Amino acid sequence: MLLTCQNIQKSFGEKNVLDQVSFHIEEREKVALIGSNGAGKTTLLRIIRKELEPDGGQAVLAKGVSLGYLAQHQDVHSSRTIYQELLKEKQYLLNIEEKMRQTELDMKQASGDALEKLMNTYASLTQQFEQNNGYACQSEVTGVLKGLGFSEQDFHKQISTLSGGQKTRVSLGCLLLGKPDILLLDEPTNHLDMDSIVWLETYLINYPGAVLIVSHDRYFLDRIVTRVIELEYGKSMTFSGNYTAFSQKKAQVREAQIRAYQNQQQEIRHQEEVIAKLKSFNREKSIRRAESREKKLDKITLLKKPVTEENAMHMRLEPRIESGKDVLAVDNLAKSFGPTKLFQNLSFEVKRGERVALIGSNGTGKTTILKLINGLIAPDEGTCSLGSRVQIGYYDQEHQVLHMEKTIFEELSDTYPTLTHTEIRNVLAAFLFTGDDVFQNISSLSGGERGRVSLAKLMLSEANFLILDEPTNHLDILSREILEEALNNYTGTLLYVSHDRYFINQTATRILDLTNHTLVNYMGSYDYYLEKRDELTAKYAPAQESSKPSPAVSQEKLSWKQKKEEEARKRKRENDLKKTERRIEELEERDGEINQLLSQPEIATDVQQCT
Repeated sequence: MLLTCQNIQKSFGEKNVLDQVSFHIEEREKVALIGSNGAGKTTLLRIIRKELEPDGGQAVLAKGVSLGYLAQHQDVHSSRTIYQELLKEKQYLLNIEEKMRQTELDMKQASGDALEKLMNTYASLTQQFEQNNGYACQSEVTGVLKGLGFSEQDFHKQISTLSGGQKTRVSLGCLLLGKPDILLLDEPTNHLDMDSIVWLETYLINYPGAVLIVSHDRYFLDRIVTRVIELEYGKSMTFSGNYTAFSQKKAQVREAQIRAYQNQQQEIRHQEEVIAKLKSFNREKSIRRAESREKKLDKITLLKKPVTEENAMHMRLEPRIESGKDVLAVDNLAKSFGPTKLFQNLSFEVKRGERVALIGSNGTGKTTILKLINGLIAPDEGTCSLGSRVQIGYYDQEHQVLHMEKTIFEELSDTYPTLTHTEIRNVLAAFLFTGDDVFQNISSLSGGERGRVSLAKLMLSEANFLILDEPTNHLDILSREILEEALNNYTGTLLYVSHDRYFINQTATRILDLTNHTLVNYMGSYDYYLEKRDELTAKYAPAQESSKPSPAVSQEKLSWKQKKEEEARKRKRENDLKKTERRIEELEERDGEINQLLSQPEIATDVQQCT
């Protein structure tokens, strides 16, 4: 057992965040820690890391267990490049390699006992280097960087020039290369595109240590975890299986709790009616019987009323008017920013009632396409045409459509001046803004709170064509499920960008994959996309042959890292050759000894000694 949490309690003021939370983590376990926003997940991780003291209970790490932590937001300060920052996690191997090189030089000048001692030292260093996969350490760094979505051109960028999301990816890379016994990951898929998330899934599934993951990415959790710990109203509950198994079991537990509570309440009401009736007879025998029943009733352990999802947002999307059958036509669209070409000759249509997901790697231009359709930027070539009676509702992941200087109430009242004060209050309450919350400035809100304001505006828009850019960002799992239900019941047309594969699987009827500067169309869910991706990409969006270096020039274009890796492999071959030569010498010497022994008659005639 690597980690044990026993009866952990934590309050902030009058708010009880964690109440008797207990669980444990075994070796190689992959565990999810889930709960709604504000449930105390990050607080619990901070307690485990000894960054925060609990009010009660304790988090105990087994002796010698190392702990690695990835926070949601990283502010890495370093003068190193991205590659150098990750390579420092392998510094102990680089130090061993440096000692090996120095020992090689010293061996050339030594003889006798000194040489023998150096050879033993060299053999020990080589064994240590090989056991820790030293010859592949730089390849491992390169693989992790590429897996996390960095190109080789990015490797030499200074850490100080990176965005917050890029710094978080660098921190994640350092953490993975450090290979602690327990990984604590707080929203690790934030800032990763789909390809990087898939790579991370595979990496974590095969990770030799234990992993405790806080994530709202349900597809990610389904692929990795074998146990789910839920935090709800300060309490913890553990379920075996992945997220889907948890969801099903949680529904069964909730139903059983509700039935048990209702049955107990019904029995209490029945007993109270019987007691009242017995007392009404006003006879000594009846009164004694009533008192006996009262004593039994007092001894009943009352079940708490199961908490319903009363603290969830409520959302209903309805178009005011129906659009024409043809909603959107995009023809030969092209866009570049400076020398960077995002796409060209893009053409597609969206029909009324479709729910289309636009997917692709980071930087391919998905958000740009949405902005072109909305007329926020101009295309280099091509057109975007809306059909008759089409009214757009736009959700921007950066929330640039919100006015930072306004309060939440003003944001809605100024956009929809015909709404009464009460109507605005009711809408905001449905999105969890009550009391004086509505007078907070937009600029002071968190990302999740701004997202809820944008969704409230979207609901009021009564648009028949919704264009959404990463609508599930900053939403907890319950809010995502509510949004999914609202979109599935929506009778208008939907076009959205998302990296949330579970969300796409639940809502999309068609997928457009932006890859190799063009679009590939998939008539189905995300599971269908996975099934057909390789086949249709090869057919409709093959990789540019020119982007592949020819064998004749590949050696000339090797980066310094690749050259060092090649040199390391060469040294390994040389060391293996030396070992083989030494072994041959030993065997030849032994062969001579055996021949000499066989020349002796007393041995040559003794069958037992000869064998």
